[in-house]
Amino acid sequence: MNRPLLRDLWTALAAVALVVAAVLIGRPLQDRLLVGWPPLLAVWDPHVGPGTPAAVLVAAAVVAYGPALADRLSWRALLATAWGASTAWILSLALVDGWHRGVAEQLTTRNEYLRVVGRFDDIPAALRYFTQHILIDSPDNWPAHVAGHPPAATLVFVLLDRIGLRGGGWAGLWCIVIGATACLAVLTAVRALAGARLAGRAAPFLVLAPAAVWMGTSADACFAAVASWSVALAALAVTRRSVGWAAGAGLLFGLTCYLSYGLTLFAVIGAAVVWLGRRRVRERPVALVAWFLAGLAVVPAAFTLAGFDWWEAYRLLVTRYHQGAGGVRPYGYWVWANLACTVLITGLATVAGLRRTGAVLIRRRAEPSGRVALALLVSAALLALLTADLSGMSKAETERIWLPFAMWLLPACAFLTRPRAWLTAQAVLALLINHLLLTGW
Repeated sequence: MNRPLLRDLWTALAAVALVVAAVLIGRPLQDRLLVGWPPLLAVWDPHVGPGTPAAVLVAAAVVAYGPALADRLSWRALLATAWGASTAWILSLALVDGWHRGVAEQLTTRNEYLRVVGRFDDIPAALRYFTQHILIDSPDNWPAHVAGHPPAATLVFVLLDRIGLRGGGWAGLWCIVIGATACLAVLTAVRALAGARLAGRAAPFLVLAPAAVWMGTSADACFAAVASWSVALAALAVTRRSVGWAAGAGLLFGLTCYLSYGLTLFAVIGAAVVWLGRRRVRERPVALVAWFLAGLAVVPAAFTLAGFDWWEAYRLLVTRYHQGAGGVRPYGYWVWANLACTVLITGLATVAGLRRTGAVLIRRRAEPSGRVALALLVSAALLALLTADLSGMSKAETERIWLPFAMWLLPACAFLTRPRAWLTAQAVLALLINHLLLTGW
């Protein structure tokens, strides 16, 4: 066994130890952690379901044929295949819990967005008075997920209802289909900044991510897609010197900030993209920045004119967070146990890939520029995630909340050798979690 592979295995073993520690230390603290199976919001419930055969089949197909197809397919065919396979993987894992529990009911529970669709009959009025219902002791306070996000998150489901796609089934399928495009966005950015070869090597790992367990019918899957496309368009803007892509990147980043407060940290990843494309940006920097800012202003201006104050809402959210579970859950446990959750959503292959990412950065002067670019992009995502962790505003449930950041750690797997073995480890982890635990999403 060669030395780099041995180091990969030792790093993966350390990640396993972190997860085991989070489980063992968390069990006696369950009353304070407020999760059923620390560090995950889940309960122990071994089961199989209608999605089990399909999930096993998709996993086997990606492991067997994914690396070769990614190397052989044209770019457009690769994107289409990746989207189809990712959608199938997410949906089949969701259906392990059955249609109702796995898809149709997920977004209708007491803390979810569909519970308040009827309160948005007058959308302008709902936006004007949105902040008045954030605190727990306010009249008709919003459910936890509605209060915990800017109103664009809820408006997604309100608009689905308005166009006739009513109920949890349509909302769940929307999250799955749109969420699956996040992998396409990441691939687009990696190709633009690091080259097609590395994008192709990353593709099977983005498809077969353990994060798919939580991307099924979670609104955070949609947030991940929008945030990821903002970065992808920024990558196209700087590499192609396109003001159109710059405006689109600004528009989607503005929308991202009104879907989730925490996703403002995607600015760190965006900054890395600009840094990597800085030589090309020099040819028309003023135009690119101007169009990006013009796009960025659209969504904040629309919500502000409608009467929603983002800063006031965030201030009230911090208070609401500490009024609820955030005020009970101990920071001293979650500040490291959150990282165990990250291991579970990104898999041991990503852990090994992050080790190799560090090695590339250490040897950056001897490495090809594409590998260094990918390593910097992944490192920016890791920095954003660690910042979110240290903030104390992400105590628990990060297997769902950090899905957007997780998507940008997965390309580190492009640095790995023996991809089929690592893909097998990714698939086995996802299947075990989905069949042994009943997750909160």
